[in-house]
Amino acid sequence: MSGERILTQRELNRALLARQGLLERCDANVPGTLLRVGGLQAQYAPSMYVGLWSRMLALRREDLTHALERRKVVQATLMRVTIHLVARGDYWPFALATREARRIVWLRALRGAVSEASMVEAAQLLEDRLRTRHQLYRKEIEALIGKQRAAGVGLWVDLVRIPPSGTWERRRADLYGLAANWLGPAGPAGLTERDAVDHLVRRYLAAFGPASHKDVSSYTGLGQRELAPTFERLRLRRFGSESGDELLDVARAPLPDPATPAPVRYLPTWDATLLVHARRTGLLPERHRKKIFHVKNPHSLPTFLVDGVVAGTWRHRDGQIELEPFEPPLDAAALRELREEGERLAAFHA
Repeated sequence: MSGERILTQRELNRALLARQGLLERCDANVPGTLLRVGGLQAQYAPSMYVGLWSRMLALRREDLTHALERRKVVQATLMRVTIHLVARGDYWPFALATREARRIVWLRALRGAVSEASMVEAAQLLEDRLRTRHQLYRKEIEALIGKQRAAGVGLWVDLVRIPPSGTWERRRADLYGLAANWLGPAGPAGLTERDAVDHLVRRYLAAFGPASHKDVSSYTGLGQRELAPTFERLRLRRFGSESGDELLDVARAPLPDPATPAPVRYLPTWDATLLVHARRTGLLPERHRKKIFHVKNPHSLPTFLVDGVVAGTWRHRDGQIELEPFEPPLDAAALRELREEGERLAAFHA
């Protein structure tokens, strides 16, 4: 990496905050914000609402619900076999880029309990039914193809979650339809898997970069060997990290001054900025990671940021935001800012 600029953890931290709308909120609508931040994890419906609220200049809960109903954004199982909320234009490239990897991971986890041929058969049965019924509840899918195959059939036939399921108002995401019916044909004419992978990598780097080869692999669920041709094809900026890794980035993406002040922010459960692919940024100090992610709490916890790092957890109770700092006491200025921001978040919940 001789001659490459070395980026400090503080620089990577500020870059991530800037790209995620956590340094300055995004002045865009719901689809525009999702395009910028690369989508949001959506295992728990309120998390995507809070995640957008923290990143946008103005968001009402109905703004996201209406965007889902109008098919401008969509919920589906995508990267790492995880539910994501993405802009309509990102759905097909993300789905195509990760489809094979998701199937491999799911079948491997079942250790031969279900064959690929069986899943292909289940997918055909479901697709035929959805062409006439248009949407089915999870229990109806289970009755059609069995509970075990229903858990993974969306990896063999592209499904989306149909509102009002999976919204703030109706949080259980259990109503499904064919992506081709809900969104139209599978992406732009001529979209190839190669194009889709290139699109996904650019989106990731624009939203989370600069990042190492390993980080891109961790987030997308694609192997580093599979990604290597993409890294060669794309015209990427290349940096170094303090740990000696090569970092990749798209052109003209923000790299703020590391001295840039970072405002307090509230993050929901499963916010992607805290996952291991972003460890390089120090957003979640490693000494606190097990307080957020551990086997007894698989859904993680909602957290708050002070000066660009996780400083504790929060919860909404009795109309208020309650804080649990990791290392109290918080300084007076940070506590005042957290209370002011917390009042706005409590109003958002109301």
